[in-house]
Amino acid sequence: MQIKREIIQQLVAWKENPYSKPLILQGARQVGKTTILKEFGRSFFESMAYFNFEKQPALKQFFQQTKEPLQIISNLAIVNGKPIQPHRTLIIFDEIQECNDALNSLKYFAEEAPEYKIVSAGSLLGVAMARGASFPVGKVDFINMYALSFAEFLSAADPTLSDYIESLDKINAIPDIFFNPLKEKLKMYFISGGMPEAVVALLDRQDIGATEEVLQNILNAYTLDFSKHVDNRNIQKISHIWASIPSQLAKENKKFLYQTVKTGARAREYEDALNWLVNAGLVSKIYACSNPALPLSAYDDLSSFKVYMMDIGLLRRLSELDPSVYGDKNRLLTEFKEAFAENFILSGLIKQFESKPRYWRSGNMAEIDFLIQHQNQVIPIEVKSDENIKSRSLSVYRKHYSPDLSLRFSLRNIDSRDGFLNLPLFMIDYTRKFINIASQ
Repeated sequence: MQIKREIIQQLVAWKENPYSKPLILQGARQVGKTTILKEFGRSFFESMAYFNFEKQPALKQFFQQTKEPLQIISNLAIVNGKPIQPHRTLIIFDEIQECNDALNSLKYFAEEAPEYKIVSAGSLLGVAMARGASFPVGKVDFINMYALSFAEFLSAADPTLSDYIESLDKINAIPDIFFNPLKEKLKMYFISGGMPEAVVALLDRQDIGATEEVLQNILNAYTLDFSKHVDNRNIQKISHIWASIPSQLAKENKKFLYQTVKTGARAREYEDALNWLVNAGLVSKIYACSNPALPLSAYDDLSSFKVYMMDIGLLRRLSELDPSVYGDKNRLLTEFKEAFAENFILSGLIKQFESKPRYWRSGNMAEIDFLIQHQNQVIPIEVKSDENIKSRSLSVYRKHYSPDLSLRFSLRNIDSRDGFLNLPLFMIDYTRKFINIASQ
């Protein structure tokens, strides 16, 4: 099953940029980095040379013996079995975090041999960087890769619906003949999430049991990463935090509490473990904003934050929520006090906006799920997992700060009035587009 990934457009833009540097593709394990890089090489280059530092540890010697790019290329060409040509061959360094010397060599390729097109991938690269690994600062380009968005899922699940939603460019209600199937496809996405192998199991094989097995295998692989790549003193702490995420999100107040991880747990004991999960790309840490003004980052309350998982399917599986709730009206969307809907919306926002979302609280009076920064605006975002859109919190926020635009995601149709823009949950990947339309 061929799934179109939007990131290919970014990779092509990198290739065509005459000033591009060696590229690092960052992303959690099993989001499809290797697959997309090989597809990129096959489709846009005359040849491809693939090297995996985890599976081929002997490659490390080439980078330990010399920093000379042409000598490294000569050695790699022998392993590759055919020449590596400037501009024509895509060189892929996979799991590059396993070889610090290879990571550092990207600096010399950028300075001395920019004619060689190198892309690197690393599922735990953020962890390696956090540990102080030598890094070619300013000598590499970055692209972040995530699990499949709902838009990518929809393009594989129903190309006709995908074409329809892509064509929308006005704030008009979606006819029921499109709206209802889109809602059903969203429920399907909540079952598989965006991990490519799980999506293929659900859509191509039409096997929910296989989908569950794939998701569980991915969770098991992450757990093995904890024991393989983490100091012994932190393995249990990371496992406890990971297991606590569903219960953290099930609370009415979703602020992350270390006491929920383990009775008596303190921030200073568990902070490093939580940061490991963040650096590995497995969770997102969203800070409270003390003052919704520009730039949002200047007003982070570092003591107050929420933690979400990187994929909605993995969250459902970790929560042990059976996919049978798919057929129970909108229950799959509303379980855990809208935590699934919030996690889904956050994943979509992170991909579209450069500044990471925040959230806002006013004591015990009100809470805004997310704040985003867009074109010198701070836009409050509320997430509702059903058609009931009543909210005191957004009213409190609007009274205090009078934003030009407020955004709500729900299961209601597209609507805009009195400074409110309502988008159906399944339109998350078009947030930026419709904010611009509403602001005209």
